[in-house]
Amino acid sequence: MRSSRKFQADNQHLNEMLDFVRAQMETCKIKKKDRLKVELIVEEAAGSLIEHKIAEPSEVCSSDTEITIIVKKIFGTVSIEMYAKGEKYSLSNHMSASALLEDDGNAGGIQDTLRDIILGSLADGVKYHFKNGVNSIKIAVNRSRHLFLIETLGALLIAILLGALFSSFVPKEVNTFLTSNILIPIKTMYMNALKMVVAPVVFFSIVSCIVQFSDLSELGRIGYKIMGIYLFTTFAAVGVGLLVFFVIKPGDASLIAGGVADATSITSQTINVSIKDTIVGIIPDDYLDPFVQSNMLQLIFLALLTGIGAGLIGKYSAILKEIFQALNQLFLKITSLIIKFMPIAVFCSVMSMMITLGIKTILSLLGMLGTFVLGLFIMMCVYCLLILILGRENPLHFVRKYVPSMLQVFSMASSNASIPINMDACEKKLGIDKKIYTLSIPLGATVNMDGTCVYMAVFALTLARVYGVEITGAGLASVIVSIIVLSIGAPGIPGAGLICLSVLLTQLNVPVEAVGLVMGIDALCGMFRAMSNSTGDVAASLIVAKSEKLLDRDKYRS
Repeated sequence: MRSSRKFQADNQHLNEMLDFVRAQMETCKIKKKDRLKVELIVEEAAGSLIEHKIAEPSEVCSSDTEITIIVKKIFGTVSIEMYAKGEKYSLSNHMSASALLEDDGNAGGIQDTLRDIILGSLADGVKYHFKNGVNSIKIAVNRSRHLFLIETLGALLIAILLGALFSSFVPKEVNTFLTSNILIPIKTMYMNALKMVVAPVVFFSIVSCIVQFSDLSELGRIGYKIMGIYLFTTFAAVGVGLLVFFVIKPGDASLIAGGVADATSITSQTINVSIKDTIVGIIPDDYLDPFVQSNMLQLIFLALLTGIGAGLIGKYSAILKEIFQALNQLFLKITSLIIKFMPIAVFCSVMSMMITLGIKTILSLLGMLGTFVLGLFIMMCVYCLLILILGRENPLHFVRKYVPSMLQVFSMASSNASIPINMDACEKKLGIDKKIYTLSIPLGATVNMDGTCVYMAVFALTLARVYGVEITGAGLASVIVSIIVLSIGAPGIPGAGLICLSVLLTQLNVPVEAVGLVMGIDALCGMFRAMSNSTGDVAASLIVAKSEKLLDRDKYRS
């Protein structure tokens, strides 16, 4: 929607301007309290333009003494633009209620002071520009809560379209140059920026959470609930992976003839699958090394230890509590600044993937990929059922509010890097208390890998079928145990799923080169895995928050 009108730049027409803006705000369904604020800003902004016009020489044509007001509504975002020809001036000097009243010789008083406070609070939404002899004032009225989703989804769709076109019609040399020198470097810089803040965000979030507990038994109760749900969804994910495989039975020997990628770089890597070593590795031998290595289990242990210790040192506890909370807010703010560039990172990430894989590669493995995605969809239904049955809340609110964050996590393909995004979604969108999500989200990014469980079950069994390896009942039980252990021990980083898969195939006596069949689409699978992993973490956080009466139901249902 776009509506514009011109007015004479004099005080006699100021009320007409306000009437026009008021009518447009009602049309755009802006809340009454917000309309009053907007009218105040428009009155001051228009008044500044009028005052500036009156102060200018009068030898100008009539069109130069007009003020054009444009009201726009795009995807739910409403803005007002005001234009007037003339010399450049300082809007900030005019946009002061007390300054304007001083010109009239009137005393300020409480009313005028309040007016100044309101204007000051809204100053960030007012932008002034001067170009080619035109003064322009732009007022942000209402930013759609879906705008970031629209931007992210738009970047995703454009990247898929352009990636498909480039991979099909642009010479390989050009695509290689584009991905190597532009797309991948931008994606890498963005991912590095997020990884940079993951360790401090996890540490200070958990510490600031722990120091809030005056009763450690409450902390233990919440921890037991979180781990209980995580274990349940992990077993459910393995079951769903097996179910969709045996129902659809994707893959056949013809895939081998399609050519196998070089799997040396993957199969030469190893990952620890020992439960004993995983438990022993929780305790670091150096306080700083977990920050450098971004070892989530060790960071969680250090944060728990530090938070508990900070609450037991008497008079210094209050001081440390303030410091930890301040540092937590600092790194969360840094994270929010980084996330603003998400649509750019999504575009570069998805387009580079499309160019690298090509449509043919994706289509040739569509059976396995489709079975995997179906399994993730079923897990989404499982989360919704848990929210409905255990949380006694409408899961549609969860889906509606978490979808934008799901798309962001999808493009990042990393459970660890998505920790700040999930924390932000828990607090600002779902109304989950910090006591819950500052513990559940970092812990879930380490031990709750539902998407990875579905991935390993589907792809391991499919590749065994492709190579003619028969799996008996005992072998199937071994697969289930191995998947659970691997999902807990796997790092939440891009590519970890492929390493886990190679270990699992070795245990099943499937040739290691089988990994090469799925290497081409693992980047795409990694995006789906991270999205499912994070969704499970947030759903569990919601359920525990509801059980502990730490869920803002008004925010969740709004």
